[in-house]
Amino acid sequence: MASGITYSKRTAAGVRHSTAIADIFHDWSGEHENWLFISPHDDDVVIGAGITLQAALAEGVTTHVVITTDGRMGYCRLPQRRTIARIRGDESREAYRILGLALEHLDFLGFPDCNLNPYRGRHFATIGDPTEMEGASGLQNAFPYIFRRIRPTRVFLPTPTDLHPDHRIVYEEALISLFHAQGNIWPELGLPITKIPGVYEYATYCDFATPPQIRLAASAEHLERKLNAIRAFSSQEQIAALVEVQRRVGPVEYIREIEFNFYSPEKYAEIF
Repeated sequence: MASGITYSKRTAAGVRHSTAIADIFHDWSGEHENWLFISPHDDDVVIGAGITLQAALAEGVTTHVVITTDGRMGYCRLPQRRTIARIRGDESREAYRILGLALEHLDFLGFPDCNLNPYRGRHFATIGDPTEMEGASGLQNAFPYIFRRIRPTRVFLPTPTDLHPDHRIVYEEALISLFHAQGNIWPELGLPITKIPGVYEYATYCDFATPPQIRLAASAEHLERKLNAIRAFSSQEQIAALVEVQRRVGPVEYIREIEFNFYSPEKYAEIF
């Protein structure tokens, strides 16, 4: 898959444009690049970062997608009420296959759609609970486990300004889980990560809190592949309108890079 993407980044010195991804994403580590996209629902990464994901794959980046919720509340017809989670799981596999993702790099965490509040934090769970990993559950159990297993160089999260509570909760729980993942706490979840990855936001339905710094301008082929991936979620009856919105926007995506730094008093010394 040829890249064919122009990358742009806003900096203090102005906007930089390049066809080389390493010029835009800081601390590029070449063949060691390993990207993790975290999706609250199965279609969020496709909608908000479907071109960005294609760019990663085209650049030879090892790429993973983690879907947090099970889609159980996504039914549009009453007969689907008990089957929609399975339907959307199948649709997800097809959508990410269309984008070029290896399906062994697609993980489903199985948390209940539209009911993430009870799964904030971490608690011990009964073995066999669908959300259980290493005898515990909760988003702060699953995300550290994923971070330690995948050991990403960059993580892409939904913007926390989204109106859907699942998006905001996933964002917050993923960030505190990065803190957990780099320490020795909960050793059953794997070895601590040795470096905090770069953290980025993609937007699905709502604007960023502040303007994004990165733009990807792709080809019509990239856009059509993204639209076909969105169409794979055919159980979502509003999908045609969403496809038209994306087509009108064109083959462009925006990414916001965020600072994820642990507190260091020294950085404030010179302002007093």
